[in-house]
Amino acid sequence: MSSDARSSEARRRSARSRWSRRAPGAAVVFAALGDPTRLALVGKLGDRAQRSITELGRDSALSRQAISKHLRVLEDAGVVRSRREGRESLFALNPKAITGLQEYLALVSGQWDDALDRLKAFVER
Repeated sequence: MSSDARSSEARRRSARSRWSRRAPGAAVVFAALGDPTRLALVGKLGDRAQRSITELGRDSALSRQAISKHLRVLEDAGVVRSRREGRESLFALNPKAITGLQEYLALVSGQWDDALDRLKAFVER
């Protein structure tokens, strides 16, 4: 095995290891974002402003209680965070969760690129 092949294999093993460590956390975030209502709530928080349940529920047919349940799922997944201000809870996007997804997707994308490169090399041989 050439030095380049050994180096490439070591990179693949390292990427698989990083991917498998991050997969459980990414799965929780993807599951939370997999619901259209929760994804819309994240979109409303995308400007990084803090908003109350009332503000987030404006223009929605959902009850305050339903929005609260969706926000709790997002908070449990680490996508949003809340803080109390008087009698209200204010919610804000946690950008670290989204950044973590970007890194995870880059790892998976890199694995697919490597697999396609290996397939191409195999077919060309």
